[in-house]
Amino acid sequence: MGSAARSGFDAETLRQAIEGHTAANLLSLYADDAEIRVVDRNTQPSHPKVLHGRDEIGEMLEDVYSRDIKAHKLEQCVVQEDRVAFTESCEYSDGVRVFSESMVSLRDGKIADQTMVQAWDE
Repeated sequence: MGSAARSGFDAETLRQAIEGHTAANLLSLYADDAEIRVVDRNTQPSHPKVLHGRDEIGEMLEDVYSRDIKAHKLEQCVVQEDRVAFTESCEYSDGVRVFSESMVSLRDGKIADQTMVQAWDE
């Protein structure tokens, strides 16, 4: 396994992608065969939402970045070799907030596997 430092994947790269204004920036960090598991109120741990590959991940990211969002922010990030943990917040223009935590595995400098737990204001 290569290290994150050698791969060019670091906290600043992730920050720029998350805080950017297009899904394409963030999608570029994922491997072609990446997988994301999402756990939230609607997709609980026993039945998480699972997205396979860049096409499905891209659809989700396009949906997110097409919304009326006031701000996306990378709150904290730790990159250690081929593992990344980060927290992210989002605020919609109507004041609704979302907070998520992710654990990521990298392969060849790209996100290969991500588990995200998120909570929304209700």
